[in-house]
Amino acid sequence: MFYEPKDGHGLPHNPFNAIVTPRPIGWISTRDSEGRDNLAPYSFFNAVAYFPPQVMFASTSAKDDRDGTKDSVAVIRETGVFCVNIVEYAMRDAMNATSATLPAGSDEFAKAGIEKAQARTIDCPYVAGAPAALECKLTEIVKLPGEANYTVFGEVTGVHMRDDCLRDGIFDVTTFQPLSRLGYRDYARVTELFSLQRPDD
Repeated sequence: MFYEPKDGHGLPHNPFNAIVTPRPIGWISTRDSEGRDNLAPYSFFNAVAYFPPQVMFASTSAKDDRDGTKDSVAVIRETGVFCVNIVEYAMRDAMNATSATLPAGSDEFAKAGIEKAQARTIDCPYVAGAPAALECKLTEIVKLPGEANYTVFGEVTGVHMRDDCLRDGIFDVTTFQPLSRLGYRDYARVTELFSLQRPDD
Protein backbone atom coordinates (compact mmCIF):
# COMPACT_ATOMS: atom_id res chain seq x y z
CA MET A 1 0.00 0.00 0.00
CA PHE A 2 1.08 3.55 -0.73
CA TYR A 3 -0.76 6.77 -0.03
CA GLU A 4 -0.10 10.48 -0.06
CA PRO A 5 -1.34 12.09 3.17
CA LYS A 6 -2.95 14.97 1.27
CA ASP A 7 -5.21 12.43 -0.51
CA GLY A 8 -6.09 10.36 2.58
CA HIS A 9 -5.34 6.71 3.36
CA GLY A 10 -8.76 5.06 3.02
CA LEU A 11 -8.28 3.04 6.21
CA PRO A 12 -10.63 3.04 9.23
CA HIS A 13 -8.00 4.89 11.31
CA ASN A 14 -4.96 7.02 10.53
CA PRO A 15 -1.88 4.69 10.45
CA PHE A 16 0.71 7.46 10.89
CA ASN A 17 0.96 7.17 14.69
CA ALA A 18 1.19 3.38 14.40
CA ILE A 19 4.13 3.66 12.01
CA VAL A 20 6.19 6.09 14.12
CA THR A 21 6.42 3.99 17.31
CA PRO A 22 7.19 3.59 20.10
CA ARG A 23 7.16 7.21 21.24
CA PRO A 24 8.12 8.32 24.75
CA ILE A 25 5.49 10.27 26.64
CA GLY A 26 6.29 13.72 27.95
CA TRP A 27 4.05 14.34 30.95
CA ILE A 28 4.25 18.13 30.97
CA SER A 29 3.61 20.08 34.16
CA THR A 30 3.26 23.86 34.35
CA ARG A 31 2.18 26.62 36.74
CA ASP A 32 0.59 29.80 35.42
CA SER A 33 1.14 33.35 36.68
CA GLU A 34 -1.85 32.98 39.00
CA GLY A 35 -0.32 29.91 40.67
CA ARG A 36 -2.63 27.37 39.01
CA ASP A 37 -0.99 24.03 38.15
CA ASN A 38 -1.52 21.93 35.03
CA LEU A 39 -0.45 18.43 33.99
CA ALA A 40 -0.93 16.85 30.55
CA PRO A 41 0.66 14.02 28.50
CA TYR A 42 2.18 14.54 25.05
CA SER A 43 3.35 11.65 22.87
CA PHE A 44 5.32 13.82 20.44
CA PHE A 45 8.22 14.20 22.88
CA ASN A 46 11.95 13.50 22.96
CA ALA A 47 15.41 14.59 24.03
CA VAL A 48 17.17 16.54 21.27
CA ALA A 49 20.65 17.54 22.55
CA TYR A 50 23.29 16.60 25.17
CA PHE A 51 25.21 19.81 25.88
CA PRO A 52 23.36 21.64 27.19
CA PRO A 53 20.67 18.99 27.64
CA GLN A 54 17.52 19.92 25.72
CA VAL A 55 14.11 18.39 25.13
CA MET A 56 11.08 19.08 22.95
CA PHE A 57 7.40 18.28 22.83
CA ALA A 58 4.76 19.11 20.25
CA SER A 59 1.15 20.13 20.79
CA THR A 60 -1.12 19.40 17.84
CA SER A 61 -4.61 20.49 18.83
CA ALA A 62 -6.40 23.42 20.42
CA LYS A 63 -8.97 24.27 23.07
CA ASP A 64 -11.64 26.92 22.64
CA ASP A 65 -10.45 28.74 25.78
CA ARG A 66 -6.74 28.84 24.81
CA ASP A 67 -6.46 30.93 21.64
CA GLY A 68 -5.42 28.31 19.12
CA THR A 69 -3.43 25.93 21.35
CA LYS A 70 -3.68 23.90 24.57
CA ASP A 71 -3.07 24.72 28.23
CA SER A 72 0.57 23.62 28.37
CA VAL A 73 1.75 25.76 25.46
CA ALA A 74 -0.31 28.74 26.59
CA VAL A 75 1.17 28.65 30.10
CA ILE A 76 4.73 28.09 28.87
CA ARG A 77 4.38 31.12 26.59
CA GLU A 78 3.43 33.09 29.69
CA THR A 79 5.99 31.78 32.20
CA GLY A 80 8.89 30.41 30.14
CA VAL A 81 9.26 27.21 32.22
CA PHE A 82 7.92 23.65 32.43
CA CYS A 83 8.74 20.19 33.76
CA VAL A 84 8.80 16.91 31.88
CA ASN A 85 7.75 13.96 34.02
CA ILE A 86 8.67 10.44 32.89
CA VAL A 87 5.70 8.04 32.93
CA GLU A 88 6.13 4.59 34.47
CA TYR A 89 3.82 1.66 33.77
CA ALA A 90 2.40 1.82 37.29
CA MET A 91 1.16 5.40 36.63
CA ARG A 92 -0.55 4.61 33.32
CA ASP A 93 -4.06 5.24 34.63
CA ALA A 94 -3.09 8.48 36.37
CA MET A 95 -1.40 9.68 33.19
CA ASN A 96 -4.45 8.80 31.13
CA ALA A 97 -6.71 10.66 33.56
CA THR A 98 -4.71 13.85 32.96
CA SER A 99 -5.45 13.70 29.23
CA ALA A 100 -9.05 14.79 29.87
CA THR A 101 -10.10 18.12 28.34
CA LEU A 102 -10.78 20.46 31.26
CA PRO A 103 -11.39 24.21 31.48
CA ALA A 104 -8.32 26.46 31.54
CA GLY A 105 -6.97 26.79 35.06
CA SER A 106 -8.03 23.30 36.17
CA ASP A 107 -5.53 21.34 38.28
CA GLU A 108 -5.06 17.87 36.79
CA PHE A 109 -2.85 16.88 39.74
CA ALA A 110 -5.86 17.32 42.03
CA LYS A 111 -8.38 15.82 39.60
CA ALA A 112 -6.28 12.64 39.15
CA GLY A 113 -5.11 12.43 42.78
CA ILE A 114 -1.43 12.87 41.90
CA GLU A 115 1.01 14.14 44.53
CA LYS A 116 3.04 17.13 43.39
CA ALA A 117 6.44 18.45 44.45
CA GLN A 118 8.14 21.80 43.90
CA ALA A 119 10.88 22.18 41.29
CA ARG A 120 14.18 23.65 42.50
CA THR A 121 15.46 25.69 39.56
CA ILE A 122 12.11 27.00 38.28
CA ASP A 123 8.67 27.88 39.67
CA CYS A 124 6.83 24.76 38.58
CA PRO A 125 5.37 21.58 40.10
CA TYR A 126 6.41 18.07 39.11
CA VAL A 127 4.98 14.60 39.73
CA ALA A 128 6.40 13.63 43.13
CA GLY A 129 6.42 9.89 42.43
CA ALA A 130 7.75 10.01 38.87
CA PRO A 131 10.86 7.92 38.12
CA ALA A 132 12.46 11.09 36.75
CA ALA A 133 11.52 14.69 36.12
CA LEU A 134 13.30 17.34 34.04
CA GLU A 135 13.05 21.00 35.01
CA CYS A 136 13.16 23.10 31.83
CA LYS A 137 13.52 26.70 30.76
CA LEU A 138 11.90 27.57 27.45
CA THR A 139 14.31 28.21 24.59
CA GLU A 140 11.89 28.44 21.66
CA ILE A 141 8.34 27.76 20.52
CA VAL A 142 8.16 26.94 16.83
CA LYS A 143 4.90 27.20 14.88
CA LEU A 144 4.62 24.27 12.48
CA PRO A 145 2.44 23.98 9.38
CA GLY A 146 -1.13 23.16 10.37
CA GLU A 147 -3.78 24.97 12.35
CA ALA A 148 -2.61 24.26 15.91
CA ASN A 149 0.81 22.62 15.60
CA TYR A 150 3.50 23.98 17.94
CA THR A 151 6.84 22.52 19.04
CA VAL A 152 8.23 23.64 22.40
CA PHE A 153 11.97 23.41 23.06
CA GLY A 154 13.48 23.70 26.51
CA GLU A 155 16.87 23.52 28.20
CA VAL A 156 17.04 21.15 31.15
CA THR A 157 18.14 23.07 34.25
CA GLY A 158 17.44 20.42 36.89
CA VAL A 159 17.09 16.63 36.93
CA HIS A 160 15.22 14.54 39.51
CA MET A 161 15.75 10.75 39.60
CA ARG A 162 14.00 8.42 42.01
CA ASP A 163 16.62 6.65 44.13
CA ASP A 164 15.18 3.17 43.57
CA CYS A 165 15.69 3.60 39.80
CA LEU A 166 19.48 3.88 40.20
CA ARG A 167 21.42 0.60 40.20
CA ASP A 168 25.22 0.57 40.35
CA GLY A 169 25.31 4.15 39.09
CA ILE A 170 22.99 3.43 36.13
CA PHE A 171 19.48 4.83 35.66
CA ASP A 172 17.84 1.45 35.09
CA VAL A 173 14.57 1.78 33.18
CA THR A 174 13.60 -1.83 33.92
CA THR A 175 13.00 -0.78 37.55
CA PHE A 176 9.96 1.25 36.51
CA GLN A 177 9.12 0.06 32.96
CA PRO A 178 8.63 3.32 31.05
CA LEU A 179 5.37 3.68 29.17
CA SER A 180 5.42 4.49 25.46
CA ARG A 181 2.72 5.51 23.03
CA LEU A 182 1.89 3.43 19.98
CA GLY A 183 -0.83 3.97 17.40
CA TYR A 184 -4.56 4.18 17.92
CA ARG A 185 -5.28 3.65 21.68
CA ASP A 186 -2.30 1.34 22.20
CA TYR A 187 0.66 1.61 24.59
CA ALA A 188 3.73 -0.50 25.42
CA ARG A 189 6.17 -0.78 28.29
CA VAL A 190 9.89 -1.53 28.38
CA THR A 191 10.54 -4.75 30.31
CA GLU A 192 13.89 -5.97 28.99
CA LEU A 193 17.03 -4.54 27.38
CA PHE A 194 19.81 -5.63 25.04
CA SER A 195 23.03 -3.87 24.01
CA LEU A 196 24.81 -3.42 20.69
CA GLN A 197 28.48 -2.54 20.27
CA ARG A 198 29.08 0.41 17.94
CA PRO A 199 31.48 -0.32 15.03
CA ASP A 200 33.89 2.44 16.12
CA ASP A 201 33.98 1.56 19.85
